Amino acid sequence: MATPEERLAELGITLPEVVPPLAAYVPAVRTGGHVHTSGQLPLVKGELSVTGKVGAEVSPEEAKEQARICAVNALAAIRSLVGDLSQVVRIVKVVGFVASAPGFTGQPQVVNGASELLGEVFGEAGRHARSAVGVAVLPLDAAVEVEVVAEVR
Repeated sequence: MATPEERLAELGITLPEVVPPLAAYVPAVRTGGHVHTSGQLPLVKGELSVTGKVGAEVSPEEAKEQARICAVNALAAIRSLVGDLSQVVRIVKVVGFVASAPGFTGQPQVVNGASELLGEVFGEAGRHARSAVGVAVLPLDAAVEVEVVAEVR
């Protein structure tokens, strides 16, 4: 079976450097056998490629891709604490926040971008509990923000 890093390479994904915090927090914290990430924005090289509300300025398809980027950034934060992603036993929980236009109710499909990536990387160990929440606004006017809790060795 391929390692998580090998699966990422097969998907053409290189984990970025951990995104520096935007305020008074750290990107991830390890406590016992778990790593909790802070909310990860879909920053690529320090920038958002998409801003605005899903269902208005941002399409659900674009937002789903943004959620996938958030998950990549969460994996980078996890790796920064555990050394390599083979230390991940399973993904326990994902919380996705979707900046939503009034009337938009497709938050679960947007957050699937993160969930599907975690499944591709970790297989059965990537299946997790999840919340997908619509919110009025996110930092930097991001369309999506994702938190991950991982059980680690």
